[in-house]
Amino acid sequence: MAQYRIAVVVGSIRKDSFNKKLALALEKLFPADFSFTHVRIDDLPPYNQDDDGNPSAQVTRLKGEITAAQGLLFVTPEYNRSIPGVLKNAIDHASRPYGKSVWNGKPAGVLGASVGPIGTALAQQHLRNILAYLNVPTLGQPEAFIHNKEGLYDAAGNIGEASLAFLQGWVNAYVDWVKKHA
Repeated sequence: MAQYRIAVVVGSIRKDSFNKKLALALEKLFPADFSFTHVRIDDLPPYNQDDDGNPSAQVTRLKGEITAAQGLLFVTPEYNRSIPGVLKNAIDHASRPYGKSVWNGKPAGVLGASVGPIGTALAQQHLRNILAYLNVPTLGQPEAFIHNKEGLYDAAGNIGEASLAFLQGWVNAYVDWVKKHA
């Protein structure tokens, strides 16, 4: 049985999301004592403080999945030099009402893939700023700005040979981070 449950929050809800594919491929690089729950964010209503006292079933599910996790893995694209609105909406829901954030203290890793060579650098920085405010200890190094290009994956959808050593190193650092902070 897995000792460390990781809530995976993919910032893209697109069917063929580069970041969902990256998250699934990365999971294969983790040790056996890690398991993953992909947190659904596409069905959340827009955040409205008026609903804090009576959250929807979708919001209750989201908060429950985050609460049950020992760590967080954010894999996000970059939209207009920041994080996608659906990701911000999920973060807002799970951080409210004020003082009852389910993100609080959960160790996190942040990375993302993009067709551009700088990966998702600005989105990751914006997300790190948000997570710092929410008291989420976030792995700082190594950073992982993944260029989604030919060779990133092999024919079976695993991380390709050219990126394997780097991404295995990132996973190893994240595993140590979670074990230190969980």
